[in-house]
Amino acid sequence: MSNIRHTPTAPTRAQVLTAGERIDAHRHDDHQIVYAGSGVLAVTTDAGTWFAPGNRAIWVPAGTVHAHRAHGHLALHLVGLPADDNPLGLDAPTVLAVSPLLRELILAYTRDPGDDSPERRRLLAVLCDQLRASPQQPLRLPTPADPRLAAVCALVHADPADSRTLAALGAATGAGERTLSRLFRHEFGMTFPQWRTQSRLYHALRLLAEGTPVTTVAHRCGWSSASAFIDVFRRSFGYTPGTHNSRTRQGHWRPGPGDGPRSTLR
Repeated sequence: MSNIRHTPTAPTRAQVLTAGERIDAHRHDDHQIVYAGSGVLAVTTDAGTWFAPGNRAIWVPAGTVHAHRAHGHLALHLVGLPADDNPLGLDAPTVLAVSPLLRELILAYTRDPGDDSPERRRLLAVLCDQLRASPQQPLRLPTPADPRLAAVCALVHADPADSRTLAALGAATGAGERTLSRLFRHEFGMTFPQWRTQSRLYHALRLLAEGTPVTTVAHRCGWSSASAFIDVFRRSFGYTPGTHNSRTRQGHWRPGPGDGPRSTLR
């Protein structure tokens, strides 16, 4: 990333980004919690892209060079924390599950950033307590270092519906299946099928944020049927893609009774 801005203090505020709008690469001396009240948020660093719908937040550690991108109408909420206050003990960006309580705490804390009252400081203390209890979610697309791996990843990103096996993709890029399988595990810590599901889910979230019908999203992203897509989406995010569409269209995320931490990708 070039032309990196340095903003020492990570801001605490709420702002709206239109679909496709970006916040260019920058870094803070503070930690930051980034939450999308509506739409889908993508945070990108040199190491990869982390993505979060309305029941997830992204932890960005102090000093991390990162950029934001909005998919759909994004109600962005930012919470800055001093570098010596790391309630999660994390030194890399991480996606976190957001419970209904944590969501309300984030919304309340970003409502009036200029307020320095004892009540608001207590609100932040409870918010940090809830962060500590938030399960981590592997919603990340790592940046490949090996050019052979990068070539295969580029093919899948270009066409999420491409159903070719790793062997066939390797043949198209001049790499062996065993070599690629080893690279996926070594660089990404996951198998090729696990990574491809991550990639497809990211593309699916982007399409859903644009208002694309669920069945169309399923086929464009490589699922054999809408029901297969709905099943994977529900297991990954805790709600259906149709629910995601209806809630984000309302202009602000509203957690439902079934929302909450779920098992993630298989």
